[in-house]
Amino acid sequence: MTVEIRTLNVKPLRHTYGHIARRFGDKPATRYQEATYDVQSEVNHHYKPLWDPEHDLYDKRRTALEMKDWYALKDPRQFYYGSYTTTRAKQQEALDRQMDFAEKRGLLRDLPEAARHDIVSFLVPLRHYEWGANMNLSHIAAYGWGTAITQAGIMGAADRLGLAQHLSRIGLLADGNSGQSLAPAKREWTDAPAWQGLRRQMETMFVTRDWFELLVAQTLVTDGLLFPLFYQRFDAHLARRYGPGLATVVDFLSRWHDETNRWVDAVIKTAVAESPENAARIQGWVAHWRHSSLAALAPLAEAMLGEADGPAALASVDADFGARLTRLGLAA
Repeated sequence: MTVEIRTLNVKPLRHTYGHIARRFGDKPATRYQEATYDVQSEVNHHYKPLWDPEHDLYDKRRTALEMKDWYALKDPRQFYYGSYTTTRAKQQEALDRQMDFAEKRGLLRDLPEAARHDIVSFLVPLRHYEWGANMNLSHIAAYGWGTAITQAGIMGAADRLGLAQHLSRIGLLADGNSGQSLAPAKREWTDAPAWQGLRRQMETMFVTRDWFELLVAQTLVTDGLLFPLFYQRFDAHLARRYGPGLATVVDFLSRWHDETNRWVDAVIKTAVAESPENAARIQGWVAHWRHSSLAALAPLAEAMLGEADGPAALASVDADFGARLTRLGLAA
């Protein structure tokens, strides 16, 4: 008896979905392309929203910017639901190990009272800032145009809730898991004079209707100045006085910001390069929100780092931010 094993090559009738083939040609596509491009609903919206009858349910006019192709605002991280959740799950496992290490060794609980007071007063209140950032990224996801920007927006919104929870965990590490740090941190956010500028900045962003301006205000300008000030300058300030215990639990926040900046910078740079009109409008938004952000952060920098070091640290952060703007095709 003879057994013949043959191989057959079956030629597929098509290699990808029709809407992807129309954009890239009939060839195998990446998962990111399949989950992102030309998914935005453009027709058959059925009705105009009663709360905003001047616009369609999905409407390109919700921002003053204009793009020939909104899908040019792609995410260089290539995040779609699958890759995003896989990446974040791995990062969460590593972060949990860091937090367990800090808890078992009492890295924050055993710090001097002055250090724990500074953590509760200047770091834990940022969990309320992160909740506000979640609201703003959710607005971008809801009213943005094109899945390339809206899916990155809703992933960013989920990230900000995670950062808020992480900051709450830092407070619990500092108070020995008693929860006694959270109420004072909230009072700092709502009542302390040094925090009111940043709180006002956040509430002003809440009522900013142009979603691309909100993207500039939240993710480029305010985050771009706040994250280096708190998670680099303030962290270094505490490390010089009390050791690097805090650095073990805020390292993730800095690395998350660096990763997210890849998406923010790619979007801003592409929009700026689209047209002189876009560049001028974005430049104006940056100038407005940069001015208000620096004014909001100035009293916090002075309270955290001292009258001598605070202004210098904020000026250094702003200089670095100016260099970043230059790389994006904007004026420093």
